[in-house]
Amino acid sequence: MHFRQLDLNLLVALDALLTERNITEAGRKLHVTQSAMSGSLARLREYFEDELLVQIGRKMVPTPLAETLSGPVRDILLQIKATVDTRPEFDPATSSRRFSLMMSDYVSTVLMGEAMQRIGRIAPHVEFEIVSNDQPTPGEALERGDIDMLIMPREHLAKGHPYEPLFTDGYACVVWTGNESVGNSLSAEQYLEVGHVCVQLARGRSPVIDEWFLSRLGVNRRVEVLAMNFNSVPQYVVGTQRIATIHRRLAEYYCRHLPLRILPCPFELPVIAESLQWHTYFNKDPGRAWLCGVLKEVANGVA
Repeated sequence: MHFRQLDLNLLVALDALLTERNITEAGRKLHVTQSAMSGSLARLREYFEDELLVQIGRKMVPTPLAETLSGPVRDILLQIKATVDTRPEFDPATSSRRFSLMMSDYVSTVLMGEAMQRIGRIAPHVEFEIVSNDQPTPGEALERGDIDMLIMPREHLAKGHPYEPLFTDGYACVVWTGNESVGNSLSAEQYLEVGHVCVQLARGRSPVIDEWFLSRLGVNRRVEVLAMNFNSVPQYVVGTQRIATIHRRLAEYYCRHLPLRILPCPFELPVIAESLQWHTYFNKDPGRAWLCGVLKEVANGVA
């Protein structure tokens, strides 16, 4: 389809090019060859009478015109996606829709296993893509429409988009069941003396809330192991004299599967509030509303 002599399919190519800033990667994203993507860029340059992307060293950099086009083009494509995906009603028993959700490995572990079992029974043809939030700005994926839903602590959600509370959680310490140096409780002195296993998130990300809060209290843990994700932490405690401070739901999950026991943290840590967020264009989407309802029921233990 053409509008004012512009093939509207080229807007999809333009969005991919401005997002990836690489012809090969843009082609891979749209499942077309590099030569086909190069051809699309040539046609876009001819239409806009602008280079749009210029090679500087090893990088392709958008021109000032391309920078001004990026937001509006993405917005147009998102509105089209919302129009195409949204139906007056959503029947989970017959739908074959695919949902993309971004979350931490902690949330995936304590929530999605049971959620997938329940959804498998009531919506057998619905598909899911679970994406890790291990990037500096997870909210940008929601803004771009790369994901349907973001699950994050409320303070880290994208600005300007609707959200709902999902569940709250606290923190607890875990130790190996064979660790005889620690009894049924931990004193502040013991907590500071022993080695700890902690999480190190991606560069540019805010620190996890226990690290942030303890540092404000002036508590400096003796960190012996930095894990790459939340799920690794309890595994690195087993068979050692170390302890870890993790989300209570995650602690309870791993105590059912690993030789670990739970102890209260000697410092009072704040409650963490995980929330569901979606792009404002999908606010009236019945499929989105159904999925939110199921996830909230699972999170709150509703049978």
